[in-house]
Amino acid sequence: MRFLPLALAAVLSLPAALKAEQGISSTQILLGQSAALSGTSGALGQEFRAGAIQYFKAVNASGGIHGRQIKLLSLDDKYEPNKALKNTEELIKKDKVFALFGYVGTPTSKSALPLIKQYSVPFIAPVTGAQALRHPLNPEVFNIRASYHKEAAKIINYLADAGWTRIAVLYQNDGFGKDGLEGVVKALATRGLKPIISASVERNSLKTTDAARIINNQNPDAVIMISTYGPVASFVNELHAMGSKSQLMAVSFVGTKPLFKALKKGHSNSIGVSQVVPFPWNSRIPIVKEYQRILRQGQPTTGFGFSSLEGFIAAKVVVEALRRAGPNPSRAGFIQAMESLHNYQMGGFKVDFSAQEHNGSNYVDLTFLGSQEWQP
Repeated sequence: MRFLPLALAAVLSLPAALKAEQGISSTQILLGQSAALSGTSGALGQEFRAGAIQYFKAVNASGGIHGRQIKLLSLDDKYEPNKALKNTEELIKKDKVFALFGYVGTPTSKSALPLIKQYSVPFIAPVTGAQALRHPLNPEVFNIRASYHKEAAKIINYLADAGWTRIAVLYQNDGFGKDGLEGVVKALATRGLKPIISASVERNSLKTTDAARIINNQNPDAVIMISTYGPVASFVNELHAMGSKSQLMAVSFVGTKPLFKALKKGHSNSIGVSQVVPFPWNSRIPIVKEYQRILRQGQPTTGFGFSSLEGFIAAKVVVEALRRAGPNPSRAGFIQAMESLHNYQMGGFKVDFSAQEHNGSNYVDLTFLGSQEWQP
């Protein structure tokens, strides 16, 4: 009996790092995701998840992280904030995930923020460029993609340099669309310009006739579209039917591949889309070459795309942080590991985090759709 207090004291004095963290077992690291996997925006979540899953599978096949396998538990929120909030509560309280990863969209990501803060859960790579997830700095949130304001600046510079100054804006009537609209207004102001007209569409709605008519009546040089592929495709089809010749531009969250598929034949030609990852068909870029190789091994019939490359890159960042967090990771240790990714180079794409900066990338490029689907 004299040895019991000593044994108990020894157990109580074990380092905190040896205590099992939520979502961590001897064999597994559990990540949680709420994303649009069905509905009018479902392709966005499906493609991002496909790229992430293939990278996680490749890492697991080579032994995992410190002997643990990575598992991604994904729940469908149909791009609806209320469903995303419910899913987040389930992932944290019921499934007890280690971290949250790859939420798709501004309104859905914002709905999860109170729970993320309450439970101090790392929230990695939300697929949104909104300022609400960037400023002020949230200790748990790490953004890998560039902001919508950076995308808007890239688009405006291109249009203004080409002499197109009568610019209209179509925006989604929620946090995503309004954030993008704010970015466009700011970028135009640097050129001494303002939008000549703006019109809104509702999230997940294909009712775009009124917005198309309002914008077309102003005969703009160009229209910047800040919505997902469903409403944007409907708007473009309507605008073309009205005889518009405006240059059309969209931000990355539109979903390039599903937008192309949703447009009527011939309506895709010359539409510009800003992108926050490199061109997924350019195998001369090292990160793209790795992405193509792993996707061919895991999903040989799946085509390449911007959203799946974004998921792949996000997964690669998470894996590197988990490695740096050590064999007994805690949430706090994982956050410190994310902050240690200073100038982390992946071969054609880098992230740069610190304790003061949780926005990892400013990469933005412009691409243009043709009349036929892209081929490698």
